[in-house]
Amino acid sequence: MTEGEERVMESPGDLRMSLAAAMTLGFKRGLFYRNAKLYCINLLLTYPEGCLARCAYCGLSSRRPGEYGAKSFIRVAWPTYPLEEIIRRIVERREKVRRICISMITRRRAVADTIAVCRRLRSAVDIPVSLLISPTVLNRQDLLDFRHADADMIGVAIDLATPELFARYRGKGVNGPHQWDRYWQCLADAVDVFGEWNSGAHFMVGMGETEQEMAGAMQRARDMGGRTHLFSFFPEPDSAMARVVPPPIDQYRRIQLARHLIDHQIAPAGRFSYTPEGRILDYGVGRKALDEIIDSGEPFRTSGCEGINGEVACNRPFANSRPGPDIRNYPFRPTPEDVHRIRRQMGV
Repeated sequence: MTEGEERVMESPGDLRMSLAAAMTLGFKRGLFYRNAKLYCINLLLTYPEGCLARCAYCGLSSRRPGEYGAKSFIRVAWPTYPLEEIIRRIVERREKVRRICISMITRRRAVADTIAVCRRLRSAVDIPVSLLISPTVLNRQDLLDFRHADADMIGVAIDLATPELFARYRGKGVNGPHQWDRYWQCLADAVDVFGEWNSGAHFMVGMGETEQEMAGAMQRARDMGGRTHLFSFFPEPDSAMARVVPPPIDQYRRIQLARHLIDHQIAPAGRFSYTPEGRILDYGVGRKALDEIIDSGEPFRTSGCEGINGEVACNRPFANSRPGPDIRNYPFRPTPEDVHRIRRQMGV
């Protein structure tokens, strides 16, 4: 780099960080609605060339206008900071951080950089590290290398509930590189390498699937030994799906409850009953037991990787809905008033 030339910020030396994580580490000022706390530092690899994928709903899509480093992701800015400064802040605020998550993008060089960043973090702080991976550029040996780098959990963003929807929004329908079968095989390999419950699939409600189809996809992940991290679709500005509305709140609440029952093996999707259109009618669980589960509020909290205390650390405050009384994923334990509102939303 010549004198006066601006340094290009890129991984592995630099990483983007969610706005919530930047607030947690003191890079940015701000307050969370209802004093929510984020306990996971969400990091994202960054390159001037950006991501090669073209997913219709993603803010990082190569189809979306703008430079990669300036593109929002999950509707908020992800500012870029040097890795060593991030580590220094984590050490200073150790009591606030219970997990770190590194998200890849679809570039082959991201594999080696993910390993390098993971090793550096684990050598600096005794905090568990999750990886949100891109199966399109991975093989099984890469998963073994992730494990040897001391990552302990893996996320695979399958996102869509059916192969047809996956192809439409991530594959051939957008001239994208991703393949349905490759993503599921990668999840199976990750469960094999990292162990049951230490790998999970991300799914997004509201992409045109029926509730029965989404329940079936979540059940498939659980039968493999994985779990589900659940999101509600929320449009990203300037993306190909910018004008698509989120799913109705009652639909999302029913799927949240289904996820809880499936993941915790209380009731499988095959026990549910559905309308001819694929809407969940009954969960195959006794009324008293189901009421207790709903009243606990647990199904409606953010589903994510746990921290060192066993509680969900990656609680992503208000990531898929705006702050307010109708938040979709609760980043804290719902109060009795919240549960009452949830019941009204579900029509229960």
